[in-house]
Amino acid sequence: MKIQALDLHFQGIPETIASYLVIGSEGPVLVETGPGSTLTMLKTQLAQAGYHPTDIKHVLVTHIHLDHAGAAGWWAQNGAQIYVHEFGARHLIHPEKLWASASRIYGDKMQTLWGEMLPAPPERVTAVRDGDIIEIGDLRFEAIETPGHARHHHVFRLGNIAFTGDAAGIRLPGFNFLDIPAPPPEFDLETWLTTLDKLNQAQFSVIYPTHYGQVKNVSEHLAQIRARLQAVAEFVRVRMENGMSRDDLVVAYTEWNHELARAAGVSESGIVHFDTVNPLYMSVDGIMRYWRKRAEAAQSAT
Repeated sequence: MKIQALDLHFQGIPETIASYLVIGSEGPVLVETGPGSTLTMLKTQLAQAGYHPTDIKHVLVTHIHLDHAGAAGWWAQNGAQIYVHEFGARHLIHPEKLWASASRIYGDKMQTLWGEMLPAPPERVTAVRDGDIIEIGDLRFEAIETPGHARHHHVFRLGNIAFTGDAAGIRLPGFNFLDIPAPPPEFDLETWLTTLDKLNQAQFSVIYPTHYGQVKNVSEHLAQIRARLQAVAEFVRVRMENGMSRDDLVVAYTEWNHELARAAGVSESGIVHFDTVNPLYMSVDGIMRYWRKRAEAAQSAT
């Protein structure tokens, strides 16, 4: 078995989004497609690895966010079988609702950021559930239910390694800094903490976050992500309780994150790199929505 990161150069920036090429006895398997806007680069990276798109018969996506699965429909239309969480399968077959939802966030930047999202033929989409095994030659992928970032999220175990999507957060090569992607509408603090416990208990020797690349110090990484996750949620909660507006909170959250990044030795270009991977205003919106839902639930219970 061989694993190779394919650098999609999202928005022209290297080491931002990875697709992973896993070579087994029946040829290459692709984990994550990236968005439609990086499809040309993915084909180029495949060619450099010695493969043609027609060689890809199986594609696994950890969840249906556009930076992970935006190009899945193209691969399905070209003969690949797509394996995706059961909650996300219908959105790859009929992507109109997903696309419209993203359009409300990104507006006229949709095409530049994400390119095109094609519908996947239904027969080319396999809905995957927790614990399902995907066997492709000598490769045996196990789907692990890992919500918190999104309800439609799986980590894929392959022996003692795992492809973690966004469930283990963001760590970019060359930087001693971690980030939490917490977009609306499904960010859930408690659920994500449970997911991190599950990943830690699995005792993986190596994990492969989509953003970006191999992580070997898995237990340390997960502990740091756990602490960071709690910190970002608390930062937003305190300011919401103090009456800070959403727009002011975006400014405060951005300044705080950038200060932490600089303190960790991240350069100004590195900060741009992180912000491209994880737009901070989206995390503010996701975390604020989470705390509002919690307050509404508490009020309804009284």
